[in-house]
Amino acid sequence: MSASPLVWGITIVVILALLAFDYFFHIRKAHVPTLKEAAVWSSIYVGAAIVFGLLVLVFGGPTMGGEYFAGFITEKALSVDNLFVFLVIMASFRVPREDQQKVLLFGIVFALIARSAFIFAGVALINAFAWVFYVFGIILLVTAGNLLKGEDSGEDEADNLVIRLARKFLRTSENYDGDKLFTVEDGKRVLTPMLLVMVAIGGTDLLFALDSIPAIFGLTQNPYVVFTATAFSLMGLRQLFFLLDGLLDRLIYLSYGLAAILAFIGVKLILHALHENTLPFINGGEHVAVFEITTALSLSVIIGVLVVTVVASLYSRAGKAHAAVNNARRHAESYLDLGYTADLAERERVYRALLEEEQDILQMDKRYRDKVKDIEAIRAKVAEAHERHAEFTAR
Repeated sequence: MSASPLVWGITIVVILALLAFDYFFHIRKAHVPTLKEAAVWSSIYVGAAIVFGLLVLVFGGPTMGGEYFAGFITEKALSVDNLFVFLVIMASFRVPREDQQKVLLFGIVFALIARSAFIFAGVALINAFAWVFYVFGIILLVTAGNLLKGEDSGEDEADNLVIRLARKFLRTSENYDGDKLFTVEDGKRVLTPMLLVMVAIGGTDLLFALDSIPAIFGLTQNPYVVFTATAFSLMGLRQLFFLLDGLLDRLIYLSYGLAAILAFIGVKLILHALHENTLPFINGGEHVAVFEITTALSLSVIIGVLVVTVVASLYSRAGKAHAAVNNARRHAESYLDLGYTADLAERERVYRALLEEEQDILQMDKRYRDKVKDIEAIRAKVAEAHERHAEFTAR
């Protein structure tokens, strides 16, 4: 079942209205969202996505509804994984805490635009060439393999080619000027790091789309379902960032779960490609009789893998140690970075969080916490934060 132009129009207006509401009522005035604010609005956006899915189920039928929920859950899981990279980018650019919301909203808007372009290009390719399913399937299998190998997205994500060219050929400032994209230094108009970090986020969004769009096309080829599932998975990502900040490291098995899901969808796509085969060197260009994975089975596998992944991560002693130590590192770095925030209350919150993390770490099994990567460097950073705090309070 395809959506009418009227339904498309209403849907796009609703999504644009949500983005506008997010900007004018939450982001326009720079502030650090409280945990309660992040939790409430994350719940509202997830609730809106579920309500929309129920409407799709009622008016579009069980198949269309099942495809929407399978796509939404998969894209949401991939979005959470993407938050790790956003965290690295904003840390490497030292984005002030109170301005991170604006960067994230830009990332969401850019991702929505970029993925929409990929979606309609994908639909056109699928309609013209059935063999595209083979390509999408191989992309997902390669991506799953890279996740299993644990390829580090690291600091290089924040120093890509576009950023290096911008720094080399354009006048850029080393300091932020609130949330402005341009400022004036020595009488000259220059770019601020805020513009550069937005470019970095936009560049990584394009890379993420190369994984996420083939993934959702493996679950449905309905362009309306693909678009809405992708859009609603991105809605609320900003709030989710602040809600999960500090807990992301706890999900140590998330990459393995995502690898399993992407591999599963990759196999599903290749089976579908064989079923629709037109390539002359495969079965003489005739369709191949293969088992086709249903939407219900896809949804069950996706939910099952994510539940096992999250539960295993939350109950893992190694995961708890990894999360606590890395949170302590981040809090220490944030406290030491005097440019991190101008809000003294936020700095005090960061230091209290550091103390709480240290107490939790001391109660953990030493063999787990000592296995965390760069543990000695992290300990030195935490000790430096304590020295700086002692100097500050002694004034």
